[in-house]
Amino acid sequence: MATVRHQAYNDVLHRTPKHVEFPKKISEVFGENVFHQEVMREYLPENAYKSMMECIQNGTRLDREIADQVASAMKDWALTKGATHYTHWFQPLSGTTAEKHDAFFKPVGPGRAIERFSGDLLVQQEPDASSFPNGGIRNTFEARGYTAWDPSSPAFVIGKTLCIPTIFISYTGESLDFKMPLLKALAAIDHAAVDVCQYFDKNVTKVIATLGWEQEYFLIDKALYNARPDIMMTGRALVGSAPAKGQQLEDHYFGSIPERVTAFMREFEYESVRLGIPVTTRHNEVAPNQFECAPIFEECNLANDHNLLLMDLMEKIAIKHDFRILLHEKPFSGVNGSGKHNNWSLSTNTGINLLAPGKNPKSNLQFLTFFVNTIKAIHDNADLLRASIASASNDHRLGANEAPPAIISVFLGSYLSSVLDSLEENIKKGKMTPEEKTALKLGIGKIPEIIFDNTDRNRTSPFAFTGNKFEFRAVGSSANCSKAMTILNSIIANQLILFKKNVDARIEKGDSKDEAIFKEIQQMIKDSKKIRFEGNGYGEEWVKEAEKRGLSNFKDTPSALKVWSKKEAVKLFEDLNVLTKREIEARQEIEYENYVYKLQIEARILEDLVQNKIIPSVIEYQNKLIENVKGLKDVFGDNFEKAADAQIKLLQKISLHLNKMKGYCDEMLLQRKIANKIEHMDERAAAYCEKVKSYFDDIRYHADKLELLVADELWPLPKFREMLFTR
Repeated sequence: MATVRHQAYNDVLHRTPKHVEFPKKISEVFGENVFHQEVMREYLPENAYKSMMECIQNGTRLDREIADQVASAMKDWALTKGATHYTHWFQPLSGTTAEKHDAFFKPVGPGRAIERFSGDLLVQQEPDASSFPNGGIRNTFEARGYTAWDPSSPAFVIGKTLCIPTIFISYTGESLDFKMPLLKALAAIDHAAVDVCQYFDKNVTKVIATLGWEQEYFLIDKALYNARPDIMMTGRALVGSAPAKGQQLEDHYFGSIPERVTAFMREFEYESVRLGIPVTTRHNEVAPNQFECAPIFEECNLANDHNLLLMDLMEKIAIKHDFRILLHEKPFSGVNGSGKHNNWSLSTNTGINLLAPGKNPKSNLQFLTFFVNTIKAIHDNADLLRASIASASNDHRLGANEAPPAIISVFLGSYLSSVLDSLEENIKKGKMTPEEKTALKLGIGKIPEIIFDNTDRNRTSPFAFTGNKFEFRAVGSSANCSKAMTILNSIIANQLILFKKNVDARIEKGDSKDEAIFKEIQQMIKDSKKIRFEGNGYGEEWVKEAEKRGLSNFKDTPSALKVWSKKEAVKLFEDLNVLTKREIEARQEIEYENYVYKLQIEARILEDLVQNKIIPSVIEYQNKLIENVKGLKDVFGDNFEKAADAQIKLLQKISLHLNKMKGYCDEMLLQRKIANKIEHMDERAAAYCEKVKSYFDDIRYHADKLELLVADELWPLPKFREMLFTR
């Protein structure tokens, strides 16, 4: 058994970087495999190009003739890139992307064929997709799910395939994917934000939610990966003792990137740039063998597509460099896990970032409006935001003294907090005097310099303001960003609608526009104060303080997902036309299923490791010790106990941990069988969380103790020190 592990590690020691030649200027290849605006201008007739721009920018429908022209142009362009097939690329609720490839090739007679791609094939298809999660929306024996083209996200070529981003819906029109609700949420915040912007600038006719994600990940050598069934099947090491040296010296963070890793990074960045993904940042992260990449921010829907595309690219290119990439939120116990920080903001068609202070009191009043509305939305919908990041894998990370806690709070920095406190205190309920108006304008006018000089980051905050955007730090590294972005944009759209309604009501009662806005801001500051927190989110003091404030602390996914059932949540999404009640119920059911199945797989793998790898290795070592003790008895006779004292004590320790580990495994198996008989998925998820998962740490504790007691040559699994410090 140990031979497999040692052979894998020997393979690692002989790895050399795989260098790939790239063009001198990366800018020369940016977007070369994307059917972007300039390509459309070249390939489409003028009227078709204008129709496409209207469709992309304003959501207008394309008629059949234009769709045929776009399809033909898309095919002709793809053929120049060597494409032979096309696919509708979509995001089912399984959490990954999906695609079914069809050839452009079509026979037209004896010995003759042509490349054909029509508008009908571009706009809609009916894949055989009955096995994707649907939460009861349709019967699994019915394959009638449809993919429909999303023109706002450009098509692209990977390898020999033209990929067309699409939504995925049931034949009755319900969403079966992550993209469609996100598009609806983006439309909702566009309309709501434009209405509010009209108070300040009549030229604003469109507001775009932007997203800049930061992707953290681990790399391990693929030989070691293949020798760890738990990592292969679950994405994380279910057992393994922490190495003597982990991240405590902080020498890996922002350190020199190993040459072999750099070669991998250069290739996936190059391929990303060719697909129009503006990846610009790379660095070592805190934990050994942990890294991060980040692009320039983009429109939210496109940014999300690019993140999913990049994760797929990274996995494929990692294998070429004899690595495997781990996107799990907590692959290794004892060192930091990985997140995907979502940097979110709002921009107007006039070029204004609504979360960046301006150069005068008017623009800063606009900034305050959107700034405080965002805080109020988080305050009122913190449980929904927590549900958006809930998963079995992210549960290992949240609140583990390395990532934001499970308690949702907002960090602003002491200076901005003082600005809000001042506004709350100084704005009177009655008419403002000229002096009060002047003082307010002067105070608001100073906001840019206050932010410029005094903004800070709080790594322990799940939702922090960082100068001109909010950073949602609690999103998991393996997550589809659209899950969090759909909820975030929805709750802020809902809040902006409420804000405008309240401001208009104040104006009708006689307040001036500015006074009405000021007063509403004051009320929101007061009402949302308890969500603001400037301290250490890792501390136990914050847990106690949050409880006093009445903030939720959902420590596990089954608890966090309950919010979907609340009538307030259903009403919010239905009013915005983002999700129907049926779609919400389906998603909740799927989330529970995913949680159960992931823990079920982990439990099975853990049992397998214990029964078929660890126990045989431990028994083999016990037998060696027993033979040694017998030999000592032959040599020392009746006095052998003193000579064999260390071996006997070691045998006793090993037997203790072996019996405990096996006993906990047997109990876990029993609880798993009981949980599997529970009919309702929410109750089954709770049972897996409370009755099955609770044994994981107990089993691991004794397995890790055995790893330190059993001879290294007999231990069957690659150890953390081998996986985390390979180059």
